[in-house]
Amino acid sequence: MSIDKIVKLMLIFVPITLLAQWLHLNHVLVFLLSVLAIIPLAALIAETTELIALVIGPTFGGLLNATFGNLTEMVVSIVALRSGLIEVVKASILGSVIANLLLGLGLSMFLGGIRFKEQTFHPEIARLNASALLLSVLVLVTPSAIHLTSTHGLPEVQIQRFSYAASLLLLIFYALTIFFFNKKRKDEEALLLLENPESIETHSISMGKQIAKLLSLTVFLVIISEILVGNLEETIKIVGFSELFTGTFLLPLFSGIVEYITCISAATKNQMELAVSVAIGSTLQITLFVTPILVLISLFMKTPLTLEFNVFVIFAAVSSVLIINSISSDGNSNWLEGILLLIFYSVLGFAFYLHP
Repeated sequence: MSIDKIVKLMLIFVPITLLAQWLHLNHVLVFLLSVLAIIPLAALIAETTELIALVIGPTFGGLLNATFGNLTEMVVSIVALRSGLIEVVKASILGSVIANLLLGLGLSMFLGGIRFKEQTFHPEIARLNASALLLSVLVLVTPSAIHLTSTHGLPEVQIQRFSYAASLLLLIFYALTIFFFNKKRKDEEALLLLENPESIETHSISMGKQIAKLLSLTVFLVIISEILVGNLEETIKIVGFSELFTGTFLLPLFSGIVEYITCISAATKNQMELAVSVAIGSTLQITLFVTPILVLISLFMKTPLTLEFNVFVIFAAVSSVLIINSISSDGNSNWLEGILLLIFYSVLGFAFYLHP
């Protein structure tokens, strides 16, 4: 059975989740059902966004992908912020970085390496993306570094001001990143068209139908996210997990499953460059777009979100980025590098589980 068919079958969890919430069933059951319901919604939103991007062109398509590419994480985080789950949101931001780089790429390199022994991708693009990722993560850890290295630390007001200023700068850099890669893509397409005029593609896609589909899927995503977050606190209490473990490992594991499947599918077809682009690109969207937007949105909420993160989460995120920088520098991957990433992810998962 194809992935598309599985995704469509999983849509049955949307009405089941709504019914379970209406019947006030067990919190853990409703939480798990809402997680399963979010997976097909996220997949269909990503698919619809890509179809619309084909019609409106690379420039606006890039902006659309930036907005809706990580819509699941953004919506769940906004709902959690409104519910006051600040620590869960902070943990899930860097948790998505860890999961995309270690779990998503780790599985891709391992499974792709078993099938093809060694796979290649453009090291220049990977290095540029990894450098941008390192920049964004270092910006995110700056407030914590100031706090740890100063005698009395920064006052909360100062941390908030720094967070707002840094968020605006990250958004500016992200906009420039989109402009750079779209310009590069346009130049490559223009060169291809000169060499082969018959290569131009035409797309017969109904914009009205796709936009209506995107809006309706977004509405359902918001409703299901409300149910997920509404049952999250009770689930944490019942199961006994900490907010840190839940935010860093459980939520990213489910919300990013579409990206993981895409990466694995690409790697097993010997398209490692696509797998690397999806994993690192999705992570960049989270650090350069989703996080700054959440910080700015929190201005209008009771408790503002700042860029001061748990020190151990920072260690895990920075370590993940440094490992990916090291692995991607030669433009080659194999199954052993995949195992390396998966073992480190497992070690971190166990450490976060034990973390008080």
